[in-house]
Order: sequence, then C-alpha cells, then structure tokens
Amino acid sequence: MTNTTNPTDPTGATNGGLAGAAGAAGLGTVGGPRPAAGRALLEPHTDLTDGEPPDVIVRGDGCYVWDDQGNRYLEGVAGLWCTTLGFSEDRLIHAATHQMQRLPFYGSFNHRTNDVALALADDLAAIAPPDFTKVFFANSGSEANDTAIKLAWYMAALADEPERRVIVSFDRGYHGVTAATASATGLGRMHSGFGLPLPGFAHVSTPDPRHAEPGEGTKAFARHAAQRFLAEVEAIGPSKVAAFIAEPIVGAGGLIFPPPEFFWLIEPFLRRHRILFIADEIITAFGRTGAMFATQTYDLKPQIITVAKGLSSAYMPISAVLLHESLASRLRDGSRRWGQFSHGFTYSGHPVAAAVARETLALYRELDICTHVRFLAPDLAERVASLADHPLVGSTQAHGFLAGIRMNAVVSPDGITDGETVAARTVAAARGHGLIVRAMGDTVVLAPPLIAETSHFAEAAAKLARALDEVEQTTADADDVVVADRSHFGEA
Repeated sequence: MTNTTNPTDPTGATNGGLAGAAGAAGLGTVGGPRPAAGRALLEPHTDLTDGEPPDVIVRGDGCYVWDDQGNRYLEGVAGLWCTTLGFSEDRLIHAATHQMQRLPFYGSFNHRTNDVALALADDLAAIAPPDFTKVFFANSGSEANDTAIKLAWYMAALADEPERRVIVSFDRGYHGVTAATASATGLGRMHSGFGLPLPGFAHVSTPDPRHAEPGEGTKAFARHAAQRFLAEVEAIGPSKVAAFIAEPIVGAGGLIFPPPEFFWLIEPFLRRHRILFIADEIITAFGRTGAMFATQTYDLKPQIITVAKGLSSAYMPISAVLLHESLASRLRDGSRRWGQFSHGFTYSGHPVAAAVARETLALYRELDICTHVRFLAPDLAERVASLADHPLVGSTQAHGFLAGIRMNAVVSPDGITDGETVAARTVAAARGHGLIVRAMGDTVVLAPPLIAETSHFAEAAAKLARALDEVEQTTADADDVVVADRSHFGEA
C-alpha cells in the first residue's frame, strides 16, 4: 500500500514529486543552503521573531518523512495527530486522482449536492455510536467545532431559551482557532493579542489525574473532579449554559487522560439541565484509542461528536459533525420557523475530500485498524514506560496510540529550568536523532501513525533515550536536583 518512490531519494524526484519539481524551479536542492523562496508564507503557530528558515519536509513514505536537506525522520506524531495511514498510501492517492477526473468539485448548497458526500455521510452514520443519524461536513476541526457551537445556540433558540448561550469547556482544552473555538479553548496563548475569549465562554477545571491527592484512587478522584465541575457550572448558572464541549482525551493541553468515571458522573447533571454534551473527537476518532470513537472506548453519551484529522488520514482537508437523532429530529422545526438552515461552507462535502475519506474508512475496515491498535498499544506503553527512570522524566502515560512523557523541572545553581523548557529541549534533541515528536507544555507527546509497528516504537524510545541524555548533559550537572512536583514553584 505504499508508493514505489526510491526511499533513499528524499525529493521524490524519481516520480516527478513536488520536491523534484521545486528543485527544477530553482527553489533549492537537497543538501544545499535553505532556499530564500517561501518568505511570503505567514506560518501558523510560529514565533514570528525566529529569523531561521523553517524546517521544510519534502517527502514521506510510511511512517517516515524527509526534509530538504536529505534527513530522514520517524514521524512520531503522525504530522499533527492525523496522518493515520502513513505518508504514502497509494489507494488514497488513487481515490483523489480518480475523483478529480470524474467530478473535481460540486458543493452542497440549496438542496443540491454530490453523490460522494451523500455516500460518505451514510458511511459515517453506519459506524457512529447508536442513534447518530445526521452528518454535516466542514473542512477542519476548527470548523467542525465552530459548527457544533452554533448548533448548540440554534437548539437553545428553538427551545425559546435565548439566555442559554454560555459554552463551557476545560481550562486545558483545545478546540480550534476560529473566534468561537479559540474562545472555547482554554490555553492562554490562543487568546493573547486577539481579544479572546469572547463573552459567553467559560472555562472549568480540567480533571487531570496527575493532580490527584496522594493515595487517592481513580474513582475517588473522578468523584471529587465531578463535584468541582458541578460547583463551577452551578456558579455560572446551568440555565445559561448551552453546551459543554470536551475532548475525551485532552491533547494540546498536555495529553491529559480524564477518568471516564468523571464523564459518567456529570452526564446526568448535563441531561437534567438540558446542557448539550459535545465530544471533540478531532484527535481521538478513527482508531486512535483502539475503537472507532473514544466515546465508545469510554462509554460516553454526547449529543454531538466532531471529527476530522483521521477522517481522511489528512490526505485531504475534511471534517464532520455527527448529530444524535434527538437533535437531528428537531432541525426541521428550525426551517419551519426561520426558513432555510443557513449554515455551510463552499467546500462542505467536497467530492475529492469525500472520496479520499471513503477510501480511508474502507482501509480502516480492511486493516482492522482498531484491533491493530489494541494489540500493539501495550508495547507502545511499555516502550514509553522504559524511559520513566530517567532523571528528567517525572511520569509516563499511554492509551491506545497516544503516549506522553511528563518532564521534571531542574533546579541548578543557575536557577530553575521548568518542565516546559525541558520538554522543548527534548523535542529539539530528538529531531537531531531523527525523530519528530511534540512538546505540549511539560509533556513530550507521541501519537504515531496507526499503521506503526513495534519496531517503530522501539526506534522512537531509543531516540528519545538519547535525546534525554543529551538534554541532561546540557541542562544539569552532578550537583543539580531534579524536581518532579512543579507546585513547589507555583506552576502547578
């Protein structure tokens, strides 16, 4: 299922790849100086004061990518948690090419759509949790979550509850970058300079088991976290809350695994107060946790599920909002009251993206990707746990094909190097050893492609071990003290 490009040729020039074309256009060659071209790009999520040229990835094959200098990397986070089937799946390429030739575009406005979007909607409804009967398409996770928020407001208006506008989310949650979804995001860096969050968005405590009291078991922690959640929502006023949006596993906020018991305990409260539960499964859907949806893994009962990333293995931009029948059945009431359902994007259900998504879902079935993840997940967890004895590592955790390594803070004669800095240095060192991972706060994250094998986990662990040793040598000396509990420094 991989392409036949020479794996030793990082440009892909042997089959007319993009990098080969770039070289022919004078944009730089492998091993040469970084190109001056591309300065017009405003890079997302980047320190714009960084005067160095960006890292430029030019080719991928399976779980590996190559940069324009000829360096090969094991992609430990599947791009951005998303390239689930690796970087060279021929069937996805063929699906896109075939659909381009057949019908490159047709939208879904005014009761006119395309056959591929219709088929994909049926495909998703067939694999969704029970009673999810309607599917809306967008182009990114941000757009899907933005749509879910608008739908929550729409439902409140249908219920003649105009005061029900507040969107509640975790203070460590990440839900996107539109004005609404960045407001729902709890991370301060997503708000700075943009005048966010907007009014009507409230952040509550994230149930992070790493903050449990000493000796406190999972159920006891979940109970205390749920009690705190209920108190915080009561302080807002439940009648003012339209929806609670949460990731079943918190990603960009530091790879946090809330105990499922927390959600079980708060769900009756949400139902009682008619607060919609939106499960943000942008990262977790399509096998990442060993089930098609994390809501199935943890037996959660949301009314809206949002998906993206793995829907097309990131080969084409597409996302979806899945609606429970209890909501979908009410949408017609909106049209009776206000006319047409006036929401949608030019590229909603784009036929090429939909064709790639359909083939992606077919591959998940044929490869039995969920069983593959469940079978190999213990090995990933074991490989990551093997790093736990390193002085820089505070703790490790894993579930499915998601793993995190929480870094210690380091106290030295020169001061405190916090866990976030140690994590960032570890990521940089790992890159020097041919491994791409990400730092989420003080946690180094692994989220490999779902086609990864035990050999990839072993390679990643070995490269991380070397990176940790390198960071230890440059950060600490023999007299330093490594501290796991950041609360000593007011950073918990």
